[in-house]
Formats: sequence, C-alpha cells, structure tokens
Amino acid sequence: MTKLLQWLFGVSLVVAGWALVSFDLLDLKLPQPYREVAWPMPLYLLVSFGCYSLATVGYRVATFNDCEEAAKELQEQIKEAREDLRKRGLKM
Repeated sequence: MTKLLQWLFGVSLVVAGWALVSFDLLDLKLPQPYREVAWPMPLYLLVSFGCYSLATVGYRVATFNDCEEAAKELQEQIKEAREDLRKRGLKM
C-alpha cells in the first residue's frame, strides 16, 4: 500500500465519520450540540493542519544544519570551473 493510498484511506474514514455525525445517516439520535460541533470540524482540521505545517517548516528552517565542508568544496569547484573557462577563452 503506497503512502498516497494510506492517506486517502484515512481521509475517507474521517469524511465518512463526519458525514455520519453531521447528517445523522445512521439515525443515531445524537444531541443537537454534537451535530453543531461536528458541522465546522473540517474547517477546524484544515486550520490545525496549516498551523502544524507552518510550525514544522519554521522549526526545520531554524534548526537547519550548515555544511561548512560542502561549502568550501563548492567554492573550490567554482574557482576551478572559472579557471578552466578562462583557459578556454571565456572572459568574465
């Protein structure tokens, strides 16, 4: 089972549960306050997911590791490439 199918399965379960509670499809005789809370639940979940995503991206950016060795190696490769291009007649 791919990750996409796992997510689609999970989302379909949540949507099915929301539809059952919101529209009282199984005639569960739930109290009105339960249905009033369940009705805007997809919006609450979407906002929560957005906040979680924003916090995750912010945390990853704040704790991003610098690769000093790779930066030095890249600078050396750039110098070598410039020298090679100068030898071939390209003026910068």
